[in-house]
Amino acid sequence: MRDLDYLKLLAKEYPTVRLACSEIINLRAIMGLPKGTEYFFSDLHGEYEAFLHLLKSSSGIIREKIRQTFGYIIPEEEQMDLANLIYYPDRVMNKMTLAGKNTEDWQKVTIYRLVRICKEVSSKYTRSKVRKKMPQEFAYAIDELLHVDDNDENKKVYYSEIIQTILDVEIADKFIIALCELIQNLTIDNLHIIGDIFDRGPRADIIMNALMRFHDVDIQWGNHDISWMGAATGNLASICVVLRIAISYNSFDVLEDGYGINLRPLSMFAANVYRDDPCLRFQPKILDENIYDAVDPGLAAKMHKALAVMQFKIEGQIIKRHPDYQMEERMLLNHVNFEKGTVTISGKEYPMLDMNFPTVDPKDPLRLTAEEEELLHTLALSFKHSELLHRHIKFLYSHGALYKCCNSNLLYHGCIPMKKDGSFEEMVIDGVSYSGKALMDFIDQRIQKAYFLPETDPEKAKCRDFMWYLWCGAKSPVFGKDRMTTFEHYFVEDKATHKENMNPYYRLSQEEEYCDKILKEFGLPTKGSHIINGHVPVKIKDGETPVKAGGKLYVIDGGLSKAYQSKTGIAGYTLIYNSHHLALAEHKPFDPTKENTPKVSIVEKMKRRVMVADTDMGVILAAQIEDLKELVHAYREGILKERVH
Repeated sequence: MRDLDYLKLLAKEYPTVRLACSEIINLRAIMGLPKGTEYFFSDLHGEYEAFLHLLKSSSGIIREKIRQTFGYIIPEEEQMDLANLIYYPDRVMNKMTLAGKNTEDWQKVTIYRLVRICKEVSSKYTRSKVRKKMPQEFAYAIDELLHVDDNDENKKVYYSEIIQTILDVEIADKFIIALCELIQNLTIDNLHIIGDIFDRGPRADIIMNALMRFHDVDIQWGNHDISWMGAATGNLASICVVLRIAISYNSFDVLEDGYGINLRPLSMFAANVYRDDPCLRFQPKILDENIYDAVDPGLAAKMHKALAVMQFKIEGQIIKRHPDYQMEERMLLNHVNFEKGTVTISGKEYPMLDMNFPTVDPKDPLRLTAEEEELLHTLALSFKHSELLHRHIKFLYSHGALYKCCNSNLLYHGCIPMKKDGSFEEMVIDGVSYSGKALMDFIDQRIQKAYFLPETDPEKAKCRDFMWYLWCGAKSPVFGKDRMTTFEHYFVEDKATHKENMNPYYRLSQEEEYCDKILKEFGLPTKGSHIINGHVPVKIKDGETPVKAGGKLYVIDGGLSKAYQSKTGIAGYTLIYNSHHLALAEHKPFDPTKENTPKVSIVEKMKRRVMVADTDMGVILAAQIEDLKELVHAYREGILKERVH
């Protein structure tokens, strides 16, 4: 007999044998359904228009459902019109009305077609689950339309009457929009974001708003997410990093309009300190135009340089505080010869491309000036008091982690640090060595502490500094390189100094043997399991493929960010895992004026259809069934009494 106290609690929800047995029947029925469709996205990098389109279109799967349902019945152009209506119902309905095409006949045909598609995408779910996703005001009508028996003449009349009534009471527009949103909602059951929501693209805040509205989402933090999370903890180096990157990509809207970060003190400081400096090495990359906060590129370059110099100073101070980081060679301001105009890197001297450092004291290069300290204090307050930023950061914490094991898939953004010999790399923190899964778990705890520990706790400062280490440290699983050569890119012409060597993981993980080693480390079976990560763009134009290690590893960073598309040759991937197969959707650069249907390829067929019983949820449901069986036994044996009203 299970713990009696637990059964007493369970009895409050199921006070009779009949109710407990009814729930057992319900749970067993759910276990016999096909698993829901999981979608995996990676490296969104603020590209909100492209991502929202992928979300609304289910990466082309809705278009495929329309083709399967109506391919031989309605022409291609009408299929595309129906798809666009499902993706953007408000926009399309307005256009139809303005064009005088939103007639009763069109509404009737459209409702019929939408109900057919809705039946297709809802067929794998229980009736109650589908009903819960329906808008309350239309739940009864939609539920009836989805479950009409087409072979029953009486039901056909009933069906027609429902639709005619919707038209007669003039709610067809709202009903059509509700059906479109329900189709979107049902097509994606679970959404997995494999890191890097932030940076480079124009509006990561809009992506975060969309994710917070989604019904079932989890996030595996990437290095760019960690950087923003670090900034939200008050880490000054992280604040400089996120501001520097945003300004370098001309992303003022996300800072000022999105998060309300006041950049005026920075612009005034930069304009004064670098008044006569053209800051040629710091010109912003203009991939997107700002809508709300257009800034002159010349001033942006000055702001960019001011942030870079402050960043290098603060990073040097962190490195000095933490000799265990083993990053002394990255304190490059200390290795600049201000008289000769050179810098020494790895024992070799290189000429500097820019020697205008009005805020740097050659005798103490890492010391901030009084003006820099005041500016950083002001910027930190702006981050601290951004209500939307902290709402988003708390969502990253509540729905995120460094990794996730889900339905025999291991999800993480970057890597599991490894040595050249294939063993797991150790990181020693406070005299304790961590590697593999233990390292990931330890880091996850530190990330939590950096944000949630009270300011008075002495450990908070240590954890806050560690957030910066995760951005660029050699043993960071979200960075995965031996160094970050930001300084060299700005100030040294020799491209050999720009090289960042990848962790051995990236070579070893191309082989099944090492993928199996990682899967075992995280308690997953080697047969039928996969590793899914992003971080490193897959250059399809150079012949690379996202499927590696004999299908054990999927790298799904295909360049959703405009900054990478010239290197990858495409505009990102979506990995789609339904009950029949794993498929990859290969995306074209997003163009709102053109059809954006991706190329979808099946990359692995399941040996048999995957049911809910085969998933992690199935394990949970099976345990619930066993608990309910114990409860029924307790009732029947008289151990507990039924509460019959």
